[in-house]
Amino acid sequence: MHTSSHTVLYDPEGLIEAGLPLDREPYECLVKAVLAWTGEDTLTARDLEQIALQLTGHARAVAADVRRRADRLPKDSGPKALADVVLCEAKGRLSATIEGTVRCVQNRARLVRALYERLDRLDVALTQAK
Repeated sequence: MHTSSHTVLYDPEGLIEAGLPLDREPYECLVKAVLAWTGEDTLTARDLEQIALQLTGHARAVAADVRRRADRLPKDSGPKALADVVLCEAKGRLSATIEGTVRCVQNRARLVRALYERLDRLDVALTQAK
């Protein structure tokens, strides 16, 4: 007897995810809080690792949105070229090992902030391109 209420979806191209808006506000609040930290906080290394994991997952989702929007612009577009640079840098930063340090968490927070800034600029570029 099947009792699960969950359905597993196969979506290797991320088409379902592409149609869902990012839950931006809580992550912007988290980024703001993390970047306001001065010196060592009272959080444990495991807590810092969890925050870094949250920011990493969200950065990957925002990067995917940046890629989808950049791909809608012409190949010779300046905003597309800048998005490619930001995405290349993001790939490198996301490949770094997560550490339970304030520095690591703040670096992930800066990455999320940079990706959102690029996403906003791509939205403007796409609006102007219409």
